Amino acid sequence: MPTYEYRCLECDTVFEQPAKMSEHETNRPACPACGSGNVEQVFSTFFAKTSRKS
Repeated sequence: MPTYEYRCLECDTVFEQPAKMSEHETNRPACPACGSGNVEQVFSTFFAKTSRKS
């Protein structure tokens, strides 16, 4: 399940929220610090770990 990163526009808290892709498209989480629903998604880098050595 992917983890999405958000920033609260009310208290500036950055938090992560795991969600299915279908849930992510329709629901925005509430800030865990202040409870506000006024959040924006923060785009972060992608990291993939594989068992193959380079």
